[in-house]
Amino acid sequence: MPPRRMLAVAALALLTGAMGLAAVRAAPDAGHAIGIWPVGLASGLLLLARRRAVPVLAALVLALAVLTIWLGGRPGDVAVGYGAGVALETVVVWAVLSQGEEGRWRLRHDADLRRYVVACLAGAAVGASTGALTSAVTGFGDPALVALALAVSHLGSQLVLTPMWSRLPDHAAIAGRGERVLQWAAVVTVAPAVFVPTDLPSVVFLVVPVLAWSALRLRAPEALAQLVAVLAFAVLMSASGRGPFTDAPGRFDLDPDLRGVLLSAFIATCALIVVPLLLRVGEHIRAARTAAAERDTLERVVHSASDAIIGADLERRITLFNPGAEQLLGYTAAEVMGRDSAMLHSPHGVRAKAAELGVADDFDTVAGQMLEPGQAGAYIGFVRKDGTERTHSMTLDRILDDRGRPVGYLSISEDVTERLEAERAVQDALERLREVDAVKDAFISSVSHELRTPITSIVGYLEMLEEGDFGALEDAQLRAVRRVIGNSDRLLGLVDDLLTLSTVQHDGLGMAEKVLDLGEVVRAGCAVVSPGLERGSTVLEVDLPDEPLPVVGDRDLLERVVINLVGNAVKFTPDGGRVGVRLVAGAGPGEACHVLTVSDTGIGIPAAELEHLFTRFFRSSNAQKQAIPGSGLGLSIAHAVVARHGGRMEVDSALGEGATFTVHLPAVT
Repeated sequence: MPPRRMLAVAALALLTGAMGLAAVRAAPDAGHAIGIWPVGLASGLLLLARRRAVPVLAALVLALAVLTIWLGGRPGDVAVGYGAGVALETVVVWAVLSQGEEGRWRLRHDADLRRYVVACLAGAAVGASTGALTSAVTGFGDPALVALALAVSHLGSQLVLTPMWSRLPDHAAIAGRGERVLQWAAVVTVAPAVFVPTDLPSVVFLVVPVLAWSALRLRAPEALAQLVAVLAFAVLMSASGRGPFTDAPGRFDLDPDLRGVLLSAFIATCALIVVPLLLRVGEHIRAARTAAAERDTLERVVHSASDAIIGADLERRITLFNPGAEQLLGYTAAEVMGRDSAMLHSPHGVRAKAAELGVADDFDTVAGQMLEPGQAGAYIGFVRKDGTERTHSMTLDRILDDRGRPVGYLSISEDVTERLEAERAVQDALERLREVDAVKDAFISSVSHELRTPITSIVGYLEMLEEGDFGALEDAQLRAVRRVIGNSDRLLGLVDDLLTLSTVQHDGLGMAEKVLDLGEVVRAGCAVVSPGLERGSTVLEVDLPDEPLPVVGDRDLLERVVINLVGNAVKFTPDGGRVGVRLVAGAGPGEACHVLTVSDTGIGIPAAELEHLFTRFFRSSNAQKQAIPGSGLGLSIAHAVVARHGGRMEVDSALGEGATFTVHLPAVT
């Protein structure tokens, strides 16, 4: 134990012994009790000490109690019994108040107050029971009277003195310096005055209002000091044979020990008035501080918010109009305070909102509907001071008191007029783009239809020229005709792509759905592309299963998918490269799917461009740099055809490392 604490414990032990001896000697000679023995000071010895020192100090309390009671004139066996009760009582009070923890116990909240009262009552019960047992064993006095005297005196001592060892409320004094001087003067004046009359014991209770005054207005330690001072004066007066409680037993023919009972009851009454008041004032001050801090925080939030925050009472009168509302609506707070909040909404706006909500077109009904939880953030018109009406996104809530009763309303809103106008403008632009896109697609479809017939005719006549139906051509003329035929075929292929793409987007392909062997479709598509490989050194490797792989779909369209994928792989693979085509039965994840994989060792596709690969007319940047011909429609057509068949297409590629296209098509089970 630190030296400073050891000194405090030693001083308290000496004080306990001195006051204990004085209490026993002041008790009536004809009585059997021990006066108001300072058991509250003895409890303080344990409450101030470390936990490991409690057994030693409990033994010290036992020795002090036995010694002072014996020296005070009580028989030795009685002193041992009473002393053991005192020591046991201090241990019980220490256990309840400290709950086995180190440090001073706390007396600040209602839960602490309950613990304090329970500890004092438990201590008094221990003192009473051990006293009655001692009386019964030793034959010293009436056990019932001894129990009553010890219970009340120990209760009063514990109630007054144990708070001195606690952590009391730490609020400052409410009273000013002048009031504090006056209050101390009242204590010094009233306390002696009420103990002078001996015929009117009830006069002593005039000191209670003075103590209550101090509990309500002074700091907790100071108010508790006044309580201890007044009650110490009362004990001294009674011990010296003065005061209203001294002659009461003789006047009313009562047992002498009842003098101490009356005085202890008065002491306990004062403590049970003052201590709860101290706690209630402390909690009130803490609650007021918390409320003030929360109110200050709320005011800062409200005044710093850019949204319009408007409060109104139950009569719709405006009670709050923050700077955000001033900025958005053009009014100052002084201009709208106390006015009907309906002034902020036009009749036309209220009717429009009522029609939207499907309720009566009066302001109260609309406002009541806006209070529903599902209406948070709903749009409603607000009228600015200059008469312009703006659209706000508003949330309206009730303000409730601590009993849950509505006392007003609070709305929080932001001006969303520009945002809504921007959204409408974007929507209009999208509609116009859709219209333009539809016109463009219709134009492309129409032009493609119109181009196909003359181009087909041109190709036919060119082939006749090539075959010499109109006479033999010279070598230079024949080469020129063949170049024209090649470009015409390319043009005809582009027209076919445009027609197919238009059909995919608008006509649902018009698929002739049948059960097909996907392996035969892939084999036929590769056969179309294979002749083009004879002029180069690119290798085409085809791996198809022997068993049929049935799917439901349009043979021509699925064959076109294979031709587009394999043709692209060949086109973008330099000479000496490899193109692989592989078909696997039922290898897809989830439901059974046949998986077609087309891979190459060509120029690849930049990773950043993969997400645009199936977009119409999109061509990768490296294909454009190398001037590889193409329209950018083949992959978009293939992707659309696969999607129409209930499948999906994936691509994996890196620049310069080739590409792999994977097609999943539902299998027929």
